Amino acid sequence: MLAYIIRRLLYALPILIGVNLITFALFFVVNTPDDMARMQLGVKRVTPEAIDRWKAERGYDKPLFFNDEASGSAMLSETIFFSKSVRMFVGDFGRAEDGRDIAREIVTRMGPSLAIALPTFIIGLLVSVSFALLLTFFRATYLDFWGVVLCVAMMSISGLFYIIGGQYLVSKLWKLVPISGYGGGLDAWKFVILPVLIGVVSGIGSSTRWYRTIFIEEIARDYVRTARAKGLAEAAVLFRHV
Repeated sequence: MLAYIIRRLLYALPILIGVNLITFALFFVVNTPDDMARMQLGVKRVTPEAIDRWKAERGYDKPLFFNDEASGSAMLSETIFFSKSVRMFVGDFGRAEDGRDIAREIVTRMGPSLAIALPTFIIGLLVSVSFALLLTFFRATYLDFWGVVLCVAMMSISGLFYIIGGQYLVSKLWKLVPISGYGGGLDAWKFVILPVLIGVVSGIGSSTRWYRTIFIEEIARDYVRTARAKGLAEAAVLFRHV
């Protein structure tokens, strides 16, 4: 297991580097440092001197990837890519253009994001797998048929409908939880429960159909036939082994 985790982490490193390179290149193709300066200073009546001064203050006066005016390692380090992008791999995210510490902003917002993402993932996984196992257990029956129809119907509904409908019904009409915002401490559940519920419900359709397909393919494996040949009940084979 440890070797598998290490191998996956090593696979992730070149992917992160590649995504970083592509994102950086696309960003500066669309948004040049001059465009960024004009956006910050105001498009009208901005002078070239003000643009140059803004770029120099924020390190955008350097070349993007390669500095042919420098020598040695400075040819790579004295670039926008190194100062703005490479340093992220050692945890130095720098500052936003308005002066905010990006690392502090990430830490501040990480708590509410994880408070919603982790329960949504865990509960959604349990519900989808359980529902898919139930449909697989009753495969080729009316329960399986109408279960798949329900999943397709839920997949066809936009996620925005679940969000707006949930806010309107649970928060505005029933007034059970706040409609927006976030509070720390013991009151956090009031702000988290509705987004988690909406996230789980909106993902049941696609996740259940996907797991059902996997389980139906899995029940034809040799180990399943062996378990059945030993006399194990279908429920034990499906819910324990598969």
